[in-house]
Amino acid sequence: MAARTSSGQRSLGQRCSECGWTTAKWVGRCGECQAWGTIEEIGAVAGPRTTRSAPVQTPALPIGEVDHTSAIARPTGVGEFDRVLGGGLVPGGVVLVAGEPGIGKSTLLLDVAARAARGQGPGEPPRTALYISGEESSAQVRARAERIEAMAAGLYLASEVDLATILGHIDQVRPDVLVVDSVQTIASAEVDGAAGNVSQVREVASALIAVAKARDIAVLLVGHVTKDGSIAGPRVLEHLVDVVIQFEGDRHSRLRLVRAVKNRFGPTDEIGCFDLSDVGIVGLPDPSGLFTSDRTVAVPGTCMTVTLEGRRPLLAEVQALVAESTLPQPRRATSGLESSRVQMIIAVLEKRARAIVGKNDMFVSTVGGVRITEPAADLAIALAIASSVTDTVLPAQLLAIGEVGLSGDIRPVVGVARRLSEAARLGLTHAIVPRGTLGSVTVPDGLQVVEAGDLGAAVRAALSARPTSG
Repeated sequence: MAARTSSGQRSLGQRCSECGWTTAKWVGRCGECQAWGTIEEIGAVAGPRTTRSAPVQTPALPIGEVDHTSAIARPTGVGEFDRVLGGGLVPGGVVLVAGEPGIGKSTLLLDVAARAARGQGPGEPPRTALYISGEESSAQVRARAERIEAMAAGLYLASEVDLATILGHIDQVRPDVLVVDSVQTIASAEVDGAAGNVSQVREVASALIAVAKARDIAVLLVGHVTKDGSIAGPRVLEHLVDVVIQFEGDRHSRLRLVRAVKNRFGPTDEIGCFDLSDVGIVGLPDPSGLFTSDRTVAVPGTCMTVTLEGRRPLLAEVQALVAESTLPQPRRATSGLESSRVQMIIAVLEKRARAIVGKNDMFVSTVGGVRITEPAADLAIALAIASSVTDTVLPAQLLAIGEVGLSGDIRPVVGVARRLSEAARLGLTHAIVPRGTLGSVTVPDGLQVVEAGDLGAAVRAALSARPTSG
């Protein structure tokens, strides 16, 4: 039941400004999204509110008569970015690009805007691009554009933080592509509060989305992230935009991964790889070599695997180091891998494969800063640890694919055919896969595949293999 105020009016209670959850009384924490300080009073009304019908400005059409040519994606000229977007930028589409500070968001979008202004997409004419910077001056943006060779006659720059002024720039320039860096720095005079708060972000995003849809402008919004990696601002921001793209990568590494979390115009299982350097950000169509070490002598504790990032197979190397500990509690450190999953694999190795880990320090990591989360890398992690424990060198061209269960069994994984094809293309000659794999896939030429039903059999097959040069 709705509460009543002292004047007898019905109170609509409280609502979370983050997710829209409602409650009769004020609480400090939202019961749905668990956010603090987002509960606001909805207000009080004398009775139920209704909306009367209004004259229709644009009549509804049969779906077959709707013009869909304006919703066709147009390439940006950055192949890896187009791969993630699903072909390119759609006129009227709004893309939210989020990532940690300094990871390369502004550099990439400035390059995209310049390429759109030059018309560098395949068969694409030059377009007008407007770059709005709420964090840097126009001179700073120009300096970066000169450094990354993103100068173009059709690229306009403006440094503004007021929403009304930005809308005025849009009216004046009439761009085909709009970049706003960033949405959390823009504020509207019609809304109370500082830039970046929930109400301001919602108002700014809604206004820019309305302009994009009305004028068929492709809009790219830069979004900040919080300490835990989620996009700052209200959750409704991700619902309003058409595409949500996450920038990932270690700040100490040049590799950057771009993936679509939400995409109304294409798949969400594609990934783009970029190399960030002093001269800009460059797409990497074949990045597999970045995730393997370049050694002339094989050493214990290393194993190769192929991980699927979206639909793209990437060759990656897992390294493990097991050393005698001088501490009462041995150390377990991971880099690029889920710590809990590595702990589980260690326990399975001790119990099912009789690997004597004991009270040794253990360090497990990936090469090149790649982060592996899929279970298909479990077998490679287990074999790398077993190789380090026994101080036995695994063949340099050995590939391991499979999920390790608590009972020690090796479970099948998806995309084995693509993984084996990528391994054969890059010169690997041996592979250990789950039992039953060979009956459903075609083994590439030059690749010898061994099936293993449990972890013990996989460890024995790997440790008994003869190392090969290279």
